[in-house]
Amino acid sequence: MSYDVVLLIEQALTRADAERVWSLHQSVEGPVRYHVLIPMEDAAARVESAMGNLGGGDLMGAPAMQASEVDFDAVRNEARDYAQQELDDTLEHFKALEIEATGEIVIDPPIDRLKTKLEEVDGREAIILTRSHVVAEFFHVDWTSKARRKIGVPVLHLLEHENFDEQAH
Repeated sequence: MSYDVVLLIEQALTRADAERVWSLHQSVEGPVRYHVLIPMEDAAARVESAMGNLGGGDLMGAPAMQASEVDFDAVRNEARDYAQQELDDTLEHFKALEIEATGEIVIDPPIDRLKTKLEEVDGREAIILTRSHVVAEFFHVDWTSKARRKIGVPVLHLLEHENFDEQAH
């Protein structure tokens, strides 16, 4: 029987990240399998953010770009391609280390998909690897806080590019 771990990541893991994740499970008897989830950025949110940035400081002026001018399909395809590249890069690092890993791009709310993936693979733990999101963490609406409320397995939150020992909660 394998020990399945579901990783929810915000961006591609580096080779060093993959090694650190693996180091957490080296003492596990039997095979360890990783299932990587990477959310696809919402196209509408990207466009809204870009439109806000293009508007500059003139809050009362007309928007710099009209929503009707935006090719949402192109933005969605670009977001999907970007997420796929991030996922492919991550899986390549695991493969180079001879670590079994599969992955998928997530379109659903990330924590919902994390929960269902854990159920699908009979996952033993979840690891969430993100950048620091101070406001979301303060109000406990970050991925880790939501996951701890929603799923019934240990959740480890790691901040990218920091010492894992300092971040384990």
